[in-house]
Amino acid sequence: MVETQEDTICFMNLAIEQARLALDSLEVPVGCVIVEDHTVIASGRNRTTETRNATRHAEMEAIDMLLEHWQKDGLSREEVASKFSRCTLYVTCEPCIMCAAALSIIGIKEVYYGCANDKFGGCGSILSLHMNSSEKLTSGVSKRRVSSVLEE
Repeated sequence: MVETQEDTICFMNLAIEQARLALDSLEVPVGCVIVEDHTVIASGRNRTTETRNATRHAEMEAIDMLLEHWQKDGLSREEVASKFSRCTLYVTCEPCIMCAAALSIIGIKEVYYGCANDKFGGCGSILSLHMNSSEKLTSGVSKRRVSSVLEE
């Protein structure tokens, strides 16, 4: 089933909610959700300050949530790869170079993001790490709302 523009905005609103949770925790306000078959199956927010771990970006938090869940379900590597290839990520800010590389490696189907990341963007702003992958990128989703959260 193809997601509509209304679906895209709805899922981005959920990512914005995660970004607000990050902001409330004095983190850089970035949030994301991962969707499979029109259902949110994972969410994440920046937790780098809270965990004192610079790799705990929203995308990594959501990916780890899924990997933990799928490991408990006993999924094989092939099954995990197949599931990621059916998932869509909605994230408030363009994934950084680290996260863009991770998304490319796991083979996520699509990435929607709100605003560019002019300092660390890995989806075209600084580097284009998605160029050799099959993932589809869409930028500018709810850009004004996302930008207002980042400016708070």
